[in-house]
Amino acid sequence: MKLGMIGYGRMGQAIEAIALERGHSVCFKMDVRDPAGIDLSIIPNADVVLEFTRPEAAVDNIKAVIRSGVPVVSGTTGWLERYQEVVDFCKQFNGGLFYATNFSPGVNLFFEMNKQLARIMAVHPEYQARIEEIHHTGKKDAPSGTALAMVNGILAENQNLKGWSSDLLPSPDQVQVTSIREGNVTGIHEVRYISGDDLIALRHEAFSRRSLAFGAVLAAEFMLNKIGIYSMSNLLDID
Repeated sequence: MKLGMIGYGRMGQAIEAIALERGHSVCFKMDVRDPAGIDLSIIPNADVVLEFTRPEAAVDNIKAVIRSGVPVVSGTTGWLERYQEVVDFCKQFNGGLFYATNFSPGVNLFFEMNKQLARIMAVHPEYQARIEEIHHTGKKDAPSGTALAMVNGILAENQNLKGWSSDLLPSPDQVQVTSIREGNVTGIHEVRYISGDDLIALRHEAFSRRSLAFGAVLAAEFMLNKIGIYSMSNLLDID
């Protein structure tokens, strides 16, 4: 399979290494920092394009790939307020889009555990829900897309909670989300339920970007010749 890459930072380089290990080729790599911009003419050379760039560039990049008739796998976070716009555009052009806030198979299993725990804790209002996420100092968005996905999983299972807050003392109907940026941390996410007497916690820690890159390549393989909107739930068959 011929892969195209828009964005060639640390994640892009890790994806390329996994793709080559699995027998794929990379037919182009575009760095969004290139002053020449995105070369639209070479997009159709790829069977699938992986887009891992910046929030302000993601929507235009995804639309360009879809308009070119090539399925796109995007892992850029920080733009989800425009997600429905992109979904509508993909349907309009009969395109293929695979989007995930986190491509690690382990994290997506963690998402399912998070939802199950939220369902159990929904009838125990004496416990307050708290999320903490830690990433390297180069990560631009906060909270992380993974943390926000965790929040959405909790809110879907607990009707007593109405939203989230980064405040030190959120209201009782909010999930507190704390973001920390330090060192070269790949990614740590933890959800805690705290009462006056004890604490229940569920945690995922990534040791390297390899699991993220591996999941992204699996997603690209999954998207070959596909149209429609997909996520890691489809890939892992965990819905």
